[in-house]
Amino acid sequence: MHFVKYHGLGNDYLVVEPQVLGAPLSAQQAIHLCDRHYGVGADGILVGPLPASQAAFGLRIFNPDGSEAEKSGNGLRIFARYLWDTGRLEKQPVRGAHSSSKLFSIQTAGGLVQAQVLENGGLVQVEMGQALFDSERIPMTGPARQVVDETLEVGGEFLHFCALSLGNPHCVVLYPGAVAADAHRLGPLIENHACFPRRTNVQFLEALDRQNLRLQIWERGAGYTLASGSSSCAATAAAYRLGLCDARLTVHNPGGQLSVSISPDYYLTLTGPVSRVFSGSMSNP
Repeated sequence: MHFVKYHGLGNDYLVVEPQVLGAPLSAQQAIHLCDRHYGVGADGILVGPLPASQAAFGLRIFNPDGSEAEKSGNGLRIFARYLWDTGRLEKQPVRGAHSSSKLFSIQTAGGLVQAQVLENGGLVQVEMGQALFDSERIPMTGPARQVVDETLEVGGEFLHFCALSLGNPHCVVLYPGAVAADAHRLGPLIENHACFPRRTNVQFLEALDRQNLRLQIWERGAGYTLASGSSSCAATAAAYRLGLCDARLTVHNPGGQLSVSISPDYYLTLTGPVSRVFSGSMSNP
C-alpha cells in the first residue's frame, strides 16, 4: 500500500489513493496504519481523490480509532497540497516568484469546501464554511437552542463553554492558562459526555488579546494533538460570538500558528503551512 505523509504544524496525516486499496478502507486498517508502533503512525488518514457529485474532488477522512471524521481543517489543507504535488491542480501565475492554484472545491462528509494552494505549496487556504451554534445541528441533547456560554460539570469542575458545528462537532471551553495535562485530563471526559451523542472535538481556549487566541486541543477519535484547523476555526467562532476577538486573528496551537478570519455571519477561512514528510509503502494491514 503506497502512501504519502504530510503534517500541518505537527498534526500528521497519511494520504492514500483509493485505487491502491482495492476496497474501501476498513476501520481496522485505519487503526493499524495510524499506530505509531506497528504501523506508519499518523493522526488520521485521507483517502482520495474520490469521485464527487458536487465538487472537483471527493475526500474521506479517518481517525486513528477507525471512526470517520466529517471534516478536518488540517486534513483538507494537506489534501489540497497533495493535489498540488501530484499535478492535479491548474496553476496560475501571481506577483513575484511564487505561483498559486485557482480556487477549487472538495466534497467531504461534512460538506463542501473551497481551497487554494499558495506560495508554491508553502501555504494552503481553506474556506471552512459557516459555524452554527444550533444544538440540533451539533448535535447536542436538551432543548433546541443556541449553545453559547453554557456550563458543564466535568471531572469535578464547572466549565464554561460554547458548542457549535462546522460540519463536525466542537465544544470550546473557556480555560485560561490551559496546558497539555488539562486537555489529557478533561478532553476524553468532554468528548464522550452524554450531552454529545456523536462525541465532540474539544478546544481549551485562552483569549490572549483581540488578535490572538491560544489553544490546547483534544480531537474526537484522535486524542491530544499539536494542531487542528477546524478546532482553530471553532475557537475563533466561539470567541467572536462572545465578543473576545476581532475578525482576523492568529490562533496559537501547541505546534504553531494558524491564521483565521471570520465574517459577520460566521463563515470562516483558514490559512496555514503544510509540509511533506515522506512517501513509502506498507504491507496491506
